[in-house]
Amino acid sequence: MKKNAYGDKFEGQFKDGKRNGLGTYTFANGDVYKGQFKDDRFNGNFTCTCVSGDKYEGQFKDGYKNGLGTSLYASGDKYEGLFKDGKKHGQGTYTFANGDVYKGQFKDDKKHGQGTEFYESGNKYEGQFKDGKKHGQGTYTFANGEKYEGQFKDGLKNGLGTYFYENGDKYEGQFKDDLKNGHGTFKYVKRVELASHMNSK
Repeated sequence: MKKNAYGDKFEGQFKDGKRNGLGTYTFANGDVYKGQFKDDRFNGNFTCTCVSGDKYEGQFKDGYKNGLGTSLYASGDKYEGLFKDGKKHGQGTYTFANGDVYKGQFKDDKKHGQGTEFYESGNKYEGQFKDGKKHGQGTYTFANGEKYEGQFKDGLKNGLGTYFYENGDKYEGQFKDDLKNGHGTFKYVKRVELASHMNSK
């Protein structure tokens, strides 16, 4: 067992004076890393248990999470997917403790690119994300059957879009900050049905 000046401890294999092969590294704060080492760095498959309650099992390269891995957070959240330089990056699935689930692309730890988010309420969003928020073209489907297809910005309906109502009505036009705003056309299905019925008499 080797202990450094910071109070960290390592127990495992050495080669040429460096950590190489299987080993267990225990930090002074109580975090424990078990897995493969290469030239003193975490390289290969690792299981990490933190005093915070977070856990990670997956690949490391050059001391950082790189490749496939699974993170279990003390909050109850869970991430399964790709990492790059210690951050969620690439394709992955993030399951929130409240039941919401995101499946799609990540960049620098944030939802970024194409993805689908399933909400515990029964609602669903499928489309583009940027810096963790709905941004770009997307479709938001509500549990009651209503649906919005169009543009999003900073997590809200912004730009051109079409909103389909549960009763069959439809709005096509501009939105701003989640509200109808600007030029648009509203089509009432019930009025059309009523006119048709009156003309048949």
